[in-house]
Amino acid sequence: MLPAPAEQRTNAAIEPASTRGDAADPAEPAVPKAEASSTRGWLVVATLGLGYIGIYLCRKNLSVAMPLLQADFHASKAEVGTVASLGTLAYAAGKVVNGPVVDAIGGRRGFLVSIVLVALFGALGALAPGLGLLALAYGISRFAGAAGWGGMLKLVPSWFPPQRSGTVVGILSSSYVIGGALATLLARQIVSLGGGWRAVMGIPSVLALVIAVVAWAIVRPGPRVTDEVVAAKEGTHSSRWDDVVGLLRVPRFLITCALSFTVTLMRESFNTWSVDFLVSAQKGGGSSLAAASLQSIGFDLAGLVSILLAGYAYDRVRPDKRRFLMFGSLAMLACVLGVLPLAARESALLATALVGLAGLLVYGPYSLLAGTMAVETGGARLAATAAGIIDGAGYVAGALAGVTLGRLLDVGGYGLGFGVLAAITALSSLIALRLR
Repeated sequence: MLPAPAEQRTNAAIEPASTRGDAADPAEPAVPKAEASSTRGWLVVATLGLGYIGIYLCRKNLSVAMPLLQADFHASKAEVGTVASLGTLAYAAGKVVNGPVVDAIGGRRGFLVSIVLVALFGALGALAPGLGLLALAYGISRFAGAAGWGGMLKLVPSWFPPQRSGTVVGILSSSYVIGGALATLLARQIVSLGGGWRAVMGIPSVLALVIAVVAWAIVRPGPRVTDEVVAAKEGTHSSRWDDVVGLLRVPRFLITCALSFTVTLMRESFNTWSVDFLVSAQKGGGSSLAAASLQSIGFDLAGLVSILLAGYAYDRVRPDKRRFLMFGSLAMLACVLGVLPLAARESALLATALVGLAGLLVYGPYSLLAGTMAVETGGARLAATAAGIIDGAGYVAGALAGVTLGRLLDVGGYGLGFGVLAAITALSSLIALRLR
């Protein structure tokens, strides 16, 4: 039986670990009562964020490597875009498959395994002799990385009450924006020092392994008694398959998945092509990959602000008014996408500013869909599963950002590519009004 939405549940009582066993997560070690404090909870949140940054160091580096791969393998945008698309499809599959796995084995265990596998296959990708094997290694790394987000969300209800989930998940969501920016800065530095795509793809794996050790030492489930624990004690657990079927019958959940389809497509499009777009917008005698890489960080930095504001606002806006947050962001994003190609013809600086504005409008909705709204819908028992399905729907669309958008760009340039994205976003803004 599905847990009630978070806003309908009362705050769970806190019991000593000795009386509840592994209450927050049956698959993981109990937290001593001395550690059951707000300070400990925020330390765990900070460490989870650091771990997810490690995952992104081995993911967002592909954006900077894209022009290098084109030059090294004499490949078209569509050909190197295939690496990104296969990786995104693997990530989508990993979201759906790994969600129930994380719910079964526990958030801590799933999170740690995710970081380690991401690092290992990231390193193997750097050794690949061609685009095919690079796509395979990168895809496996993305598949493993898909478990990381669900692992984090699984731990949130064990540390914080439902009415704080928007703020907490917003803070956790900032990790993938910070991670994306740091990954781009690191890759840019590697390029400026003369490193090729192999160094860009391989060096972040070492840092991710170090972060995994830190996470292993600090991350633990929290002391709160969640609805999952109550169900276990009362013997009222339904099968996980019945729970998943129940999720798919909830109209709000299906609309959330549809919006995730669009928002993830936008996010992955900018993650994959923003550097290349900003290179094309440069005027004068030549183009600078290092400069475009630095300029593209505006998308992530603006997104960081958006995520924090969205989480704060979501906790404070009446539930029946929250759909307007989503509608407003998507409607404005459609307008920005429509004018981006025109701005690039006029000024590289204007194009850079609009890429940053796009990040401000993309990341807020993105963080809410597979974050706070997944925790609300799935509860502690199905948080990772709900997030996995929502994210999985999104990353099926995100796969189009590589090869399909690459083909559109080969045919009609960024005018055609961004025009199609603008139309999709405008339609989705209307769908957002159906959220209840």
